[in-house]
Amino acid sequence: MKTSVDVRGKTEMQYKFSDCWLDTDTREFTRNGLPNSLEPQVFDLLVLLLENHSRIISREELIHTIWSRRIVSDSAIDARISAVRSAVGDSGARQAIIKTVPRKGFRFIVEPAACKNKSKPDTKTHSPAVAIKETRNAQRIRYCLSRDKTRIGYATTGNGTPLVRTGHWLTHLEHDWHSPIWRPFLNTLGESFSVTRYDQRGNGLSDWQLREFSLERCVEDLEAVVEASCLERFVLYGTSQGAPVSVAYAARHPEQVSHLILQGGFVQGRMVRPSIEEAAQGEAILTLIKHGWGKPGGAFIKGFSSFFIPDSTKEQIDSLVDLQQKTTTAENAVTIRSAIDHFDISALLNQVSVPTLVIHARNDSVQPLEQGQSIAAGIKDAQFVMLESSNHVILEQEPAWQVLFSEMKNFTHNE
Repeated sequence: MKTSVDVRGKTEMQYKFSDCWLDTDTREFTRNGLPNSLEPQVFDLLVLLLENHSRIISREELIHTIWSRRIVSDSAIDARISAVRSAVGDSGARQAIIKTVPRKGFRFIVEPAACKNKSKPDTKTHSPAVAIKETRNAQRIRYCLSRDKTRIGYATTGNGTPLVRTGHWLTHLEHDWHSPIWRPFLNTLGESFSVTRYDQRGNGLSDWQLREFSLERCVEDLEAVVEASCLERFVLYGTSQGAPVSVAYAARHPEQVSHLILQGGFVQGRMVRPSIEEAAQGEAILTLIKHGWGKPGGAFIKGFSSFFIPDSTKEQIDSLVDLQQKTTTAENAVTIRSAIDHFDISALLNQVSVPTLVIHARNDSVQPLEQGQSIAAGIKDAQFVMLESSNHVILEQEPAWQVLFSEMKNFTHNE
């Protein structure tokens, strides 16, 4: 009889299936993004079924592996199988995930996504947060290491088609989860997608010690998050600075990107565009950041909000001040902003072969409309949608909000 090695002591793995996530190293299990504490035998039984999903596990093998060959009644085995089914949202009647094969045993019939836990972050040197932090609304924040060992914080929320939101300037996983700007956005996006997002290096809950900030390093951060999240194929959504990073990733990994959505993006940063005025504007923004970062009521926050979200409420503007104070230092903000202004993906656009949707606000002051049009023109068969808005970040109180999410859902779900 073929038997499995004891589930304890095997290679550390993460598994994703249905709306569940399991880590064999930390012995964590979540369903619908909510933590679920399983009894040790129930957890081990689930791991055994996951690791052997391609075959039937007999009752004899269950006894050998889970109960170490002790005498166990059929009713005890059935009770544990029932507990596993309940944990993963299945039942004996449905058998949509765990199937009973009469006189043979049990089989896990859903193909799980699995990946090895290759590295564990050193939490002692990370100042913004601890390695895994529970938030009030059950968002789970985890960490992975990019190629140059920069620590990147990421989280997955929502339900539906897997979607990765590429990291961009000025995010904070925990602050955004409670922000009057970003929480409505995440809630709405999470109605149609299982959203994996992360703080880019130098921001939020990722490593604030910038070894290097460049387009290549940003792509490597995205690659690390995708691998750590066990994602094989997904929608890639890049907004603002995340758009060029997403283009570079999609050109490099077309087999993983089912759909590419680019919103408020650009082909060339301000400092490499032919316009002298835009270069001067970039320098002015850097000067304002140096002297006004995170200061409420100052010239910078007034200019920043009128630039990024001119149609915002006072509450939304106030949240930007709090975000600046929490997400990074003024020095990091200058370094990141300066690097972004030198991004150039002109040579990469014709290398993108995945279905692409480009969305841009008509009166976006951060990235002019022509930059979005240039992206759409450079990617073969890309679709272009113009939003009637002046905001770089689309807000829930404006009509463009419904158009944005409707276009995203139709593009990814109606094929």
